[in-house]
Amino acid sequence: AATVAVYKQWIPDTNFETASNWDKGRVPCASDVVHFEKNKVVSVFVRSPHALTDVYLPLNGELVLASGAGFAAFDGSWDPGCDSGATVRFADAEHYAWFDPTLWQTVSPGGELEPGGRIFSVDEERVPCRYDDVIFQPETSFRVNVDSSQQVIHLRSISLMGQELSSPEAWAGYLRGPSAPLQFHGNGTLQVTGTGCPDKSGCACGNAPDGHRICTALLRASGRQCPAPACRSPLQPLGHCCGVCGATISLDFTPDFDLQKYRDRLVQALLSQPKYAGVRMAISKVYKAQTFLGVIPRSSTPLIQIVLIDDEAGAQTGTAAEQMSADIMEDIAQHGETLGISSGKMEVATGSTFSRQGWSHTLSRITTGTVLGLLFCLLLLGGILFLYRKGKLRSLPRLPALRLPRPWDRAEDPVSPAPASDRGFDNPMFDVEPPSIDTGEEMPQEVAPKDHQVFYLNPLYDASETET
Repeated sequence: AATVAVYKQWIPDTNFETASNWDKGRVPCASDVVHFEKNKVVSVFVRSPHALTDVYLPLNGELVLASGAGFAAFDGSWDPGCDSGATVRFADAEHYAWFDPTLWQTVSPGGELEPGGRIFSVDEERVPCRYDDVIFQPETSFRVNVDSSQQVIHLRSISLMGQELSSPEAWAGYLRGPSAPLQFHGNGTLQVTGTGCPDKSGCACGNAPDGHRICTALLRASGRQCPAPACRSPLQPLGHCCGVCGATISLDFTPDFDLQKYRDRLVQALLSQPKYAGVRMAISKVYKAQTFLGVIPRSSTPLIQIVLIDDEAGAQTGTAAEQMSADIMEDIAQHGETLGISSGKMEVATGSTFSRQGWSHTLSRITTGTVLGLLFCLLLLGGILFLYRKGKLRSLPRLPALRLPRPWDRAEDPVSPAPASDRGFDNPMFDVEPPSIDTGEEMPQEVAPKDHQVFYLNPLYDASETET
């Protein structure tokens, strides 16, 4: 996971002297009949001499004999360790898969088993990564199924029978030998590169395409389901099969970031403190998938993932990991730019809480710029509105208003037009009120007053002609 190589050793073997390789759970004795399945391909390493009553060998396989090892026919003499003869069958080795995390262990460069320390790996990194060294124990035989979703499985080196093969040419020569087809089978191809991780910020493991194989094998060994978490909302680290209680931190980094130095910094400054004695840490570079609108895959972004778990129980589960993650975030806030860390996000899940927290000096600059941009836009719009109100800007064309009829308008009676004047001109011949209809009223004695004067000249009437 880091820039330095990790040595991972294959655990199972197909040795003749390994009791678990036989269906009776013991190594065959002199009076037994040894039976290898006829159609099972197998490579078996034999360390010592054995006397047997009979042996059935496979059609395709090999027996690799160590110095002084061999087989002899049983002469019928009494063997205190072998009461009655039986047929002992060699177990099937076809099911041992390369992408089974339970079949690998981390060792030192010399092959010694690493003690259970404070550093662990997420499940995808428990299987050899593309820049790791793989070790098959000396004087052992094995058979591995290398079925993979990748056409080529890259490795830095492979050690077999005590011999390290660290160049493409040396590995290609071994593949042409008789033992390789008996030891490796499946659709994948192992490729030795001889090169380590070239990036000081670390390199991703490269096992993500086979993550489903890793989780299937892991869950098969644990009862086909993840153990029940002790926290309400377990975290799901990238590359890990099951949820965890504790804390995860995701870091965005710059070209100045050094993964190995930063891991050493965390171990020395924090993880070694007595209050964090029960905390374990995993740190590596991973790729997080990016999507468009949360649905369409877009790309993947590299980030540094830190996973912290602890040995607390009950409601205290994850609390020590939470405290250490808070210390890490505080250290990043103070020294992030110096360490080559541009931003960080923390998620915590304990026996009683779930929370998120983030820090980013880059993000704060972006946020400040966004706020200033919005303020500028608001000021600009305010200025335009002010000038428009003052008449400094030409009025915008107005659209004709659309008046919809209202129901109450239709309900009202139309307004009658104003009545015409009841008197368009003065009539000299009729200047009295009409008689009342009521018969009780007294009728006027005169139709018109005697002193009434004419208001216009009548050409048909000459007043002089009436004088006598």
